[in-house]
Amino acid sequence: MSAQDEAKKVAGRRVIQEFVRDGMKLGLGSGTTSHFFVRELGKHVAAGMKLTCTTTSRSTIDVARGVGIEITDPNDIGELDLTIDGPDEIDHKFNMIKGGGACLLWEKIVAHASRRMICICDETKIVDCLGGFPLPVEVVQFAWKQTERMVGRALADHGIKDVRIERRVRDGQPVVTDSGNFILDCRCGPIIADPAPLELELNRIPGVVENGLFTREAVGMVVGCFDGTSYVKMR
Repeated sequence: MSAQDEAKKVAGRRVIQEFVRDGMKLGLGSGTTSHFFVRELGKHVAAGMKLTCTTTSRSTIDVARGVGIEITDPNDIGELDLTIDGPDEIDHKFNMIKGGGACLLWEKIVAHASRRMICICDETKIVDCLGGFPLPVEVVQFAWKQTERMVGRALADHGIKDVRIERRVRDGQPVVTDSGNFILDCRCGPIIADPAPLELELNRIPGVVENGLFTREAVGMVVGCFDGTSYVKMR
């Protein structure tokens, strides 16, 4: 296992120690760090911890069930106590880019269904300015080229010009999200200096379902370091 994977595991253990309590209703996030966390959580469930859990992606459902965590439909769980999820990038003000796994819509829904959200990551995910990781925008399939044009215009209006926008493909086929939509990856460069208004403006575009800027969700982060340590930072 790489040093980065070990750091992700350290973050998963620390977030359970600091924030997860018996009887909670939890949202389980997506991505590799979240999956390490879910596998660690499965050990606590096997030891008797009682939790009610829902997830942000079909892939996380598979991981959770594989370690003995029962998954509840989000329509049946009510308000969650806590969601734990990982960013693709996070700045020092807890603004994030998420959606590298094409789960950003479900991730944002579950985050906002929770009293609070804690991010878990390894130290490489922390940046001074967002945008080095491509910004994903989830769009409906109908007239997606028109939506792409308007996304480019919105980015330019926010000072992010000449952005290369690509519809995400895998194995030669367009990626289709768990909700049946396409993903546009916007290669902005690390220049998204004011992400909050851009998040809102992108979501005003007809055809945009959601975008990967998360500016209001996280109240804290648990960071795993390559030297085997971890730390917690709260707003």
